[in-house]
Amino acid sequence: MNNEIRLIEPISVWNNFTDLNSVPRPSKEEERVIEFLIQFAKKLNLKYFQDSVGNLIINKPSTDNMIEHKTIVLQSHVDMVHEKNNDVDFDFKKSGIKMKIDGDWVKARGTTLGADNGLGVASIMSILESDNISHPEIEALFTIDEETGMTGALNLDGNVLKGEILLNLDTEEDDEICIGCAGGIDITITKDFDTENVDVDSSFVKILVNGLTGGHSGAEIHKGLGNSNKILNALMKNLDAKYNIRICEIKGGNLRNAIPRESYSVIQIKNQDYSDIKNEIYNFFNSNKIIYNDLDPNFSISISNCKEEYKPLAKVDHKNIIDCLDACPNGVFLMSKTIDNLVETSNNLASILVKDGSIEIKCLTRSSVENSKKELSDLISNIFKDKGFEIKLSGGYPGWEPNMNSEILSVAVNCYEKLNSESPKVNVIHAGLECGIIGSHYPKMEMISFGPTILGAHSPDEKASISSTKKFWKFFIEILKNIPKKN
Repeated sequence: MNNEIRLIEPISVWNNFTDLNSVPRPSKEEERVIEFLIQFAKKLNLKYFQDSVGNLIINKPSTDNMIEHKTIVLQSHVDMVHEKNNDVDFDFKKSGIKMKIDGDWVKARGTTLGADNGLGVASIMSILESDNISHPEIEALFTIDEETGMTGALNLDGNVLKGEILLNLDTEEDDEICIGCAGGIDITITKDFDTENVDVDSSFVKILVNGLTGGHSGAEIHKGLGNSNKILNALMKNLDAKYNIRICEIKGGNLRNAIPRESYSVIQIKNQDYSDIKNEIYNFFNSNKIIYNDLDPNFSISISNCKEEYKPLAKVDHKNIIDCLDACPNGVFLMSKTIDNLVETSNNLASILVKDGSIEIKCLTRSSVENSKKELSDLISNIFKDKGFEIKLSGGYPGWEPNMNSEILSVAVNCYEKLNSESPKVNVIHAGLECGIIGSHYPKMEMISFGPTILGAHSPDEKASISSTKKFWKFFIEILKNIPKKN
């Protein structure tokens, strides 16, 4: 199944990507993939070092013709987002990714592909094992836990690297050179509730919102993709205004950095209201399908009877949950005043779990402006604090300040123009990259980010362009050949 991937050009990159994808590598469980890379280094007789948090650095000497050129850091993260379609039986912790070719695209079979940031890792591996590519001295930095906290970058020691230039390979459009990104902070909201006895003449139904596209909660937050948590809560708010319903259970979304694709609630309803509620859901779906038709063509809502019995929440708690979720900002909050079409500040209402009388809500708030990030996180916190919820802010990380005058940016632009006869886009992005964090440890290090075109990252629709990867590889090699000399 994956053998056909190994025949794609550039063969070294796709072979390494296939090998990498055979190793389970969820965030916070990177031990196996780090050991895989250690064995890779040993096979090549390259020196390596693993720091206290788990990041791996592999060193490769300069080729003979580039000894006088600046040492470079090649950086990618080893973890990947684990998302799958509900109808797919797959254990990320035990199985490697099953891949296929679809035209110009490499895709996975019902799961995330891991091209984010596996193609970056594979490309660095290809440079490390090459014997015919010119390059200066290399420090290959493989960071852990980028997707769920950036803890690898955050805990990187400020004295382990000597490189003057960093090439991050985590940008997902091949005509783009990234020079800045948003910072972020995790918001976790919790509360315990009282439950009540079941009302007489009542039953339980499950309402399921699914079929949404999902996607990256930073890079795709501006597209207007449906958020299953917000849609489900809007439906429950409508029902609550007309019928005597009561929340028993909610489960929606998963990872903070993925726009939620599926959510369900179990509610108690009066038996006599079932038919009317079903019609209300049908009308709600039809009115929302028009809104999401283009971006989420598979969007659906269903209702089904539950055989088991649940404990409904007290009315006041039920209402507080609906009202707070309704008030919670989601999506774009502010656009940049200085850079056209750039999202400055956003929030992803990523995950909701209501079960057994307790609730946990997870958000990821991003901004390229620290004051705006604080403003939005404070706003969200206060919405829930006013109703007695507990708030925890964690995992904060800085943005990456752009430097339009860096030497490596000039090199990269010239290389791109030479190869493609047109200029690249030099962008600041709303997604989180590790560059800003690494830059806080190494403030004198110049940095750029680039990579092959990847669509649908953080969702089972993730796919990597074959032609784009070939284009990126030529660009990567050209940059390596043109790294400036030491001062």
